[in-house]
Amino acid sequence: MSLTVAHITPLISLLAGILILIAPALLNYIVAIYLIVAGAVGLNEIYHFVS
Repeated sequence: MSLTVAHITPLISLLAGILILIAPALLNYIVAIYLIVAGAVGLNEIYHFVS
């Protein structure tokens, strides 16, 4: 089974949501990390930086 953006982004979103429920003070960091990871994964799908 290969992981694609369709598999990774919902998992990251679920993890981020759980972390926000546990520690709301981390909201800014969680959102920032999520945006960076989602952007990197999306760009990798287009330009194939990592095989």
